[in-house]
Amino acid sequence: MSGAPGPRGATGARAAEATGAPAAGCLRGRVALVTGGTRGVGAGVARAMLRAGARVLVCARRPPDAPVTAAGRTARHLPVDLREPAAVRDLFAHLQETEGRLDVLVNNAGGTPFRPLGAADAERHARVLELNLTAPLTASLAAHRIMRDQPSGGAIVMIGSVSGTRPSPGTAAYGAAKAGLENLARTMAVEWAPAVRVNTLVLGMVRTESAHLHYGDRDGVAAVARTVPAGRLAEPDEVGEAAVFLASDRAAYITGASLLVHGGGERPAFLDAADANRPVDLDQES
Repeated sequence: MSGAPGPRGATGARAAEATGAPAAGCLRGRVALVTGGTRGVGAGVARAMLRAGARVLVCARRPPDAPVTAAGRTARHLPVDLREPAAVRDLFAHLQETEGRLDVLVNNAGGTPFRPLGAADAERHARVLELNLTAPLTASLAAHRIMRDQPSGGAIVMIGSVSGTRPSPGTAAYGAAKAGLENLARTMAVEWAPAVRVNTLVLGMVRTESAHLHYGDRDGVAAVARTVPAGRLAEPDEVGEAAVFLASDRAAYITGASLLVHGGGERPAFLDAADANRPVDLDQES
């Protein structure tokens, strides 16, 4: 799930200034589609791919509030509801007709409100599964039909979450979907090799425009950031740089992999709760 706005540390500032430099040109001539690429993490991925030289298309139900741009170039928006299989098939047919190819698919669209399991009926939870698991499956199948016939094949990147690797109270269906997405990617990697590579970015907390919905105000965000070993939340463009790597020829031998982008993960809660094994001041002990 997305992270939140708040103060950036020096490391985050340096990362924001340097984004794009190592990847410049590595996707030149490629066509990339980023689902949910109009805001948040998806927009960060789209910007990174624009900087890397790709022709980038972003799809979402609604157009972006402002064009997604980087390096003097703009991503093209395609409207679609990814939960409608027929609409997805039409989208990819249009893409093949207008672009002539598809080299990269980033399955980013997804999300969930906070909703304990017992607070909603099964149908509501099923809609979360549909958006976060079934929709990426539908898009990947359509992409594969294009990529498998290309001499250069293609690359699919799933945007996963640490919520799929641990209990996810309040977002159980989302966590289950993300766990399924990671397993789905591994299976696709085996079935579709060697033409199409499939990998997953497993995200921790990311600073996005909607992060306050999950973490609260600035103080809440700062408190959450302190639980991350890196001392801050990820920037969307940092996620984008990781996606560019997995989509590029630099990752030509990487498929079926899961890359953790979580700043070191989460500090185990028991370490803060325990009253033993505290750091010792050796000067006072002597």
